[in-house]
Amino acid sequence: MNFCSNCGKTVIQKIPEGDNRLRYVCGACETIHYQNPRVIAGILPIFESKILLCKRSIEPRIGYWTLPAGFLENGESSLEGAIRECTEETNATVINPELYGLFDIPQIHQLYIFYRAELAEPIFGPSSESSEVELFSENEIPWNELAFPVVELCLDHYLKDRKTTEFSVKREDIRRPWKSLRGSS
Repeated sequence: MNFCSNCGKTVIQKIPEGDNRLRYVCGACETIHYQNPRVIAGILPIFESKILLCKRSIEPRIGYWTLPAGFLENGESSLEGAIRECTEETNATVINPELYGLFDIPQIHQLYIFYRAELAEPIFGPSSESSEVELFSENEIPWNELAFPVVELCLDHYLKDRKTTEFSVKREDIRRPWKSLRGSS
């Protein structure tokens, strides 16, 4: 950050009085510019025994498969954002959403919140954000073509949990270097 979004003057890094970490502070108007983690909300959509994945048609990781998810918008809850992202990326409608996972990725300043939900109907399709949308059984999941480690981790948890039918909320940190659960990274 070089300039204050409040007055346009140059910012400096310093520890503001009463704080304990470096922040960008405007030298003119003294506005403190906090930079906090970004929240990504998504859905793990299920129909019968299959999982709905979408192939990204936008960067980052264009051409790779993912769960429908994206950055929260101001003014929406994590659930509202997850449902919106699912609709935007898959043109699907989900029902009965339940909180499923909280995954922190500190090195890239992100927090992922995933909900597990059922497809209302097996109606879905590509969008401006997804070139393909498909239902996958466990043995069809394109593990080597998943866009992000958090997607692999969330899917892995779900596939283990459905064997016991106990879907407790997961909470994990994902740190580099990431070691894939399936041998690739």
